[in-house]
Amino acid sequence: MDENPTLNEFAIETENLDIYYGNFRAVKEASLKIEQKKITAIIGPSGCGKSTVLRSFNRMNDFIPGSHVKGSILFHGQNIYDPAVDPVLVRQRIGMVFQKPNPFPKSIFDNIAWGAHVNRYKGSISQLVEETLRQAALWEEVKDELQKPALSLSGGQQQRLCIARVLAVTPEIILMDEPCSALDPIATLKIEDLMRELSKQYTIIIVTHNMQQAGRASDFTAFFTMDTDRAGKMVEYGITSQIFTNPHHKETEDYISGRFG
Repeated sequence: MDENPTLNEFAIETENLDIYYGNFRAVKEASLKIEQKKITAIIGPSGCGKSTVLRSFNRMNDFIPGSHVKGSILFHGQNIYDPAVDPVLVRQRIGMVFQKPNPFPKSIFDNIAWGAHVNRYKGSISQLVEETLRQAALWEEVKDELQKPALSLSGGQQQRLCIARVLAVTPEIILMDEPCSALDPIATLKIEDLMRELSKQYTIIIVTHNMQQAGRASDFTAFFTMDTDRAGKMVEYGITSQIFTNPHHKETEDYISGRFG
């Protein structure tokens, strides 16, 4: 895969993307262009394919038997579903943070160091651990307890540790699948502040059911809903302020205003 992004290139482009589970088409004809070093929110009612689309960006759906795609997902101009593309490399460069914090049953230090060891990192592991924990706004809280079990941290701290673990393998894009749904409001705001800071260096794509979060935290928003054949379809995509205040489609307005979904 090309290691050198060109000027004005989008982070990810999908073209007529259909995603199937066996014979069932879960998402149909999704075409969107994700801006680099911005936060893009994917919103919509349950079952409309939001997480399916998100997981397609780093081929996580490959682990589901029978899943396959039609159309293309371009990353640096190359279709990541091309048979010549290594999905492991895709997942290194497009990392993912899940809905429920999932630290390894290891120490805080080893959670970060694990990916570096797997990728045969040549630099100082201790320095990498500190740098990524600082990036994840967690260093000051854990710097004296790096050998403490990661599972002893609070939910919000665990989620920031999982973000640090993703950062340790130097991705370009960070996918977040409802990363705050299991967190309290204070921890949620910390994650949102962290997202904003990280977007100076990384492209972030987040799936959220929280309309206030999408409005607060994202630069762009894509609204998906379910079509008559139960397939998810993208209705509208644009700058978040426009989507929330002057959407082009009544379906979007109805969902954001709480009339359905």
